[in-house]
Amino acid sequence: MPVVPAVRVDLQLVQGLRYYGRPRFLEVAWMSKPGQLVLVALRKMIASGELVAGERLMEIPTAELFGVSRMPVRMAFRTLEQEGLLVRFGGRGFQVRSVSADDIAGAVEVRGVLEGLAARQTAERGLSAEGRAILELCLLQGDELFDKGHVTEDDLEVYHDLNMRFQKVLVEGSHNGAIADEVERKDHLEIDSVTALAVVGDDMAREYRRFNYAHMQHHAVFDALINRQGARAEAIMREHANATLRYAEIFGSATANERMKVIHRSK
Repeated sequence: MPVVPAVRVDLQLVQGLRYYGRPRFLEVAWMSKPGQLVLVALRKMIASGELVAGERLMEIPTAELFGVSRMPVRMAFRTLEQEGLLVRFGGRGFQVRSVSADDIAGAVEVRGVLEGLAARQTAERGLSAEGRAILELCLLQGDELFDKGHVTEDDLEVYHDLNMRFQKVLVEGSHNGAIADEVERKDHLEIDSVTALAVVGDDMAREYRRFNYAHMQHHAVFDALINRQGARAEAIMREHANATLRYAEIFGSATANERMKVIHRSK
């Protein structure tokens, strides 16, 4: 019978993976089905506001709520902590993370860095024929939205979807797994996620100018990509993150809850 060699876990490698965000995916891969169900449910409850900032979560009550043991809940809490949605509270339990204007501004800046790097690497590698076709369709659909000279909330839901497709092409085109992992992690955080757009419904003229400008940036990025201008593509996408998301100003408003609508990814 052949001898199966022992597998040694390299702790330095694991720590390195933790630094780049990969243990979250390792944990989810090993997480039981009940744990994954709890994880998805809690994410949705936090994103919808059902679980508000500062609300405490304990293992036993949460396990009873979902009809599971404590272990799946514990794993879900740890993953949500790594994603930045929960923070530890005292010696026991967690609470939903409160977000400040500085947190939002910093998160949006990091989003811009990631998308900028993805755009530069995609430009340097060369845009694929499939990627080019998707981006051209996004630009055409955006032109149809904004050529009217005004937008409705329904129009911005369409823009939201094409903006997601545009970003996906850049991330995939970079062929950089570290960028893809980090973008996926951040997409669970509404404050800087491309899967949610904050819209001020009582000032749609202003929103038209903001999103039309963001769409023009899409055109500029596309031109940089097809001309293999990596530095230019990176600079535009870093600015684009701020133009599209603009969370710091909106969430910082005293009347934010009354004026703001957040458009989420369609499931």
